[in-house]
Amino acid sequence: MILASVLTTNLAILVLAGFIGFVVISKVPNTLHTPLMSGTNAIHGIVLLGGLLLFGLAELSAFSKALLVIAVAFGTINVVGGFLVTDRMLDMFKSRPKPKQADEDEPTDGKAGS
Repeated sequence: MILASVLTTNLAILVLAGFIGFVVISKVPNTLHTPLMSGTNAIHGIVLLGGLLLFGLAELSAFSKALLVIAVAFGTINVVGGFLVTDRMLDMFKSRPKPKQADEDEPTDGKAGS
């Protein structure tokens, strides 16, 4: 009976946290998405370090270690992908070099001095 109560409480917290996270993220303006992503990638990197530390120090069962390896792999994919997306978004804000304008004295048709 107690186990069902704990499970119900944890599921309710998970659903509420997901809903609150969705509402908060949907209110963020587009200009703040890149810094927000960079911050969450840094936090997730710390979480990955904790997972690796737990994997190395704790005496866990084989099943627990398998779940930990899967979690660290997915977390690594998330961090690397997040940094790649952030880098690509930041490239969009860089100014592009202006194209060279042809001088009026030089012919543009490729014929030199006719």
